[in-house]
Amino acid sequence: MSASRHYDTVAFDVRDNATMLFFARTNAAGDIEDYLLLMRTVGEDFDDTIFLEVNEEQYSGSEVIREARMSENMLTLAFHEPVAAFDGATELVLAFSDSQENRTSMEAGAFRVLGEKLSGGNA
Repeated sequence: MSASRHYDTVAFDVRDNATMLFFARTNAAGDIEDYLLLMRTVGEDFDDTIFLEVNEEQYSGSEVIREARMSENMLTLAFHEPVAAFDGATELVLAFSDSQENRTSMEAGAFRVLGEKLSGGNA
């Protein structure tokens, strides 16, 4: 079973101990209505682990995400098993607005955050 979400904003950020790819759907006032955060920990004190957070619900992305595929303005996450946050979907298609800012964030962040999970597609 597949689920999909559309986000208008994609942001990439690097911190001392993590790289993050943040997807958000905002309303006209600019408030976040829905978000998805992919984060990879880095550094000596961390295990180089991927985390997935959806509207404050956290998952071990390294255990949940089996594969990630990119194509134009879409990122597809295939899961090892159904994920409750996505109504039991085993695959999630993240579509995002095709803006220069979003493309730049995806180009800078997808490989750094998802790394070995990325396969195929047109990245």
